[in-house]
Amino acid sequence: MAALPEEPAEVAAVKPDPEAGTPPQPPAAPVATVASSSPGVAAVAAVPPGKVGGGVVVEDQPDVSAVLSAYNQQGDPTLYEEYYSGLKHFIECSLDCHRAELSQLFYPLFVHMYLELVYNQHESEAKSFFERFHGDQECYYQDDLRVLSSLTKKEHMKGNETMLDFRTSKFVLRISRDSYQLLKRHLQEKQNNQIWNIVQEHLYIDIFDGMPRSKQQIDAMVGSLAGEAKREANKAKVFFGLLKEPEFDVPLDDEDEEGENEEGKPKKKKPKKDSVGSKSKKQDPNAPPQNRIPLPELKDSDKLDKIMNMKEAARRVRLGPDCLPSICFYTFLNAYQGLTAVDITDDSSMIVGGFADSTVRVWSVTPKKLRSVKTAADLSLIDKESDDVLERIMDEKTASELKILYGHSGPVYGTSFSPDRNYLLSCSEDGTVRLWSLQTFTCLVGYKGHNYPVWDTQFSPYGYYFVSGGHDRVARLWATDHYQPLRIFAGHLADVTCTRFHPNSNYIATGSADRTVRLWDVLNGNCVRIFTGHKGPIHSLAFSPNGRFLATGATDGRVLLWDIGHGLMVGELKGHTDTIYALRFSRDGEILASGSMDNTVRLWDAVKAFEDLETDDFTTATGHINLPENSQDLLLGTYMTKSTPVVHLHFTRRNLLLAAGAYSSQ
Repeated sequence: MAALPEEPAEVAAVKPDPEAGTPPQPPAAPVATVASSSPGVAAVAAVPPGKVGGGVVVEDQPDVSAVLSAYNQQGDPTLYEEYYSGLKHFIECSLDCHRAELSQLFYPLFVHMYLELVYNQHESEAKSFFERFHGDQECYYQDDLRVLSSLTKKEHMKGNETMLDFRTSKFVLRISRDSYQLLKRHLQEKQNNQIWNIVQEHLYIDIFDGMPRSKQQIDAMVGSLAGEAKREANKAKVFFGLLKEPEFDVPLDDEDEEGENEEGKPKKKKPKKDSVGSKSKKQDPNAPPQNRIPLPELKDSDKLDKIMNMKEAARRVRLGPDCLPSICFYTFLNAYQGLTAVDITDDSSMIVGGFADSTVRVWSVTPKKLRSVKTAADLSLIDKESDDVLERIMDEKTASELKILYGHSGPVYGTSFSPDRNYLLSCSEDGTVRLWSLQTFTCLVGYKGHNYPVWDTQFSPYGYYFVSGGHDRVARLWATDHYQPLRIFAGHLADVTCTRFHPNSNYIATGSADRTVRLWDVLNGNCVRIFTGHKGPIHSLAFSPNGRFLATGATDGRVLLWDIGHGLMVGELKGHTDTIYALRFSRDGEILASGSMDNTVRLWDAVKAFEDLETDDFTTATGHINLPENSQDLLLGTYMTKSTPVVHLHFTRRNLLLAAGAYSSQ
C-alpha cells in the first residue's frame, strides 16, 4: 500500500482514553497526526522531521493545544475561497473516471480549511467560506456540518469532541493511483501549497492499483465520521465458524416417533439428533480452537435445556419465500413510562421491558407464573433429596405475571437475559450495568465502569461474559464474577450505540454514532474489522446463525449485509423509511427480519441475498464492490402496525417471529 511520500518517519504512540481527566503535557513540537496501521490504536502522533523532542508517549486524551497547533501554518485567509473553488473547478472538469474519486476530497478539505480559518481567528472569512461551500457537501454530512457551523471562534474549538475527532484521526480516502497522481500534479503545478499541506497533514490516502471506482461504489462505502476504513484494517484473520456442540442422545418422544413413521412426512421431521450429531463431529474449518477463550462448563440444567431445544428444533418450520413465518406482536399499551428496551428469553417464556422511568419489568409469556425462591428459614425445612426439590423451593405466594425491578436511577436503555434464564442484565443512563437474579428478582451486582450513559448490553451466547457500550465511546467486556471489565474496546469516534456477540463468543460487534461498525476480538481486544457505509448512527446488529455474515441497521433506514471473513459489504436492503431498531435472522438463517420506527416489520430473503457472492481477491483488495440493486426481489413481505414502532424481534425455537414495541398515540 503506498503511503504519501512526504510522511515523517519518527512515530510516538498516542492512546486516546475517553475517560481521561487531566490533559497530558503538550509535546515540544507541533504535532501532525498520522493514521496508524494497527487497528487497535486509534491515533498516532508523528513529529515533522527536523524538530526535536517528539518522542513523548502520551497516555491520555491528545492535548487540545497540541492538536490544534497543526493549524498554525496558514496561508493568506482571503485566498482560501479561491484555493477551494480552484480545486473544485479542477475536479469537476476532470475525466468522469477520476471525478467520482477526487470528489471525496471536498468534505475533509472543506472542514479543515474552515477550522484553520477559525483557529487563526479570521472569523468573517471563515463565515463566508462556510456559507459559500457548505451546500456542496453530500447530504449525509448534514449533522456534522451543523456542529461545525456552531464553531465560529477559536475558544469554541477547545472542548469540542467532534472537532478533536476530526483532528486526531486522519480522514481516510481510498483512491486509485491514477487519480492520486492527477491530483498531486495539479496541486504542485498550481503551487497550491495550502491544500497540499492539508492533504499531507490531515488526510490518509489509501492508494490502490487498478481501475478507479465508480460513484455508486464510492457512495456505498463512504459516509462515516473518519472516511472509509483502510484496507489494512480488514485484513486480519477472523475465525467466524461455530464451535463444536457437545453431543447428546436425544430421547425420542412418542409423538416424535409417530411423526417419523407416517409416510409422506417431510424429512425435516426427523429428530434433530442425526443432524446435530453429524454436524458436531466435523470441526468447522473456520471455527476458533475450542479453548481459544475459556467458556463456562455446561451444567446439568443446561444439558436438559439443550435437549429441549433439539426437540423443539425437530418441529421447527423450514422458512423460505414460499413459507413465511407467522408474526406475533407484543404491544406495550399505556406504556407512559416510556419503553426503551426489550428482550425475550431464548425459549420465549419471558419478556422484559426497560423503561424511561428507570424500572425493569419482567413478564411471563406462558401460563407459568413468575415465582421467587422461599426465604432462608423456609428453605431449611425442605427435603433436599426429593425429586421435585426445584419446585418446592419456589414460593407460591409470590406467583405473579409481572415483576418490577427497581434499582436504576435513569432510563434503562438495554436488557439481556442470560442463556440459562437465571439472570437478567440491564444498563442505564445512570452509567451502570446491573445483574438481576430471576430466582429472587433482586439485584445481585451493579457494574460501574462507564462514567456516562450505557446504551446497550448483551450476554454471551454461552453466558458468563457480557458486553456493554456507551456514551464514553468504549465497549467493555465483563464476566459476571468480576466487578472490573476484562477488556476495553476503544476506537470508535462517537457513542457505542449497540453491541452483539458473535455466535461463537470469540468476537463482539459494536455499532456506533460515528456511522461505523467494528468487530473486536475478545481474546486480545484488537479491532479486526471496520465496516463503513452507513450514513447515520447504527442502532441494530445481527449475526447470521452460521457466523459468516453480519446485518446492520441504522438511522438511514438501510440494512447493510457484510461478509465477515472477507471484510466486505455484500448487500444493501432498502425499504424502511426510518431508523431500524431491530434485526434478527431466523433460526436456520433463511430469513432476515427487520423492525423499524416506521411501524413496520419487513422480511428479507437471506439465502438469496448471500448466494453467489463475488468475494474474489480482487474485490477484497480494492473494494470494488458491486451491490446488486435487488432490494425489491429480496423483500418477502412488509407488515404494518397501527402505530407501534418496532423495538425488538425474536424468532422462537420453532421459527415463529415475535415482535415488540410500545403503542404511540401521536
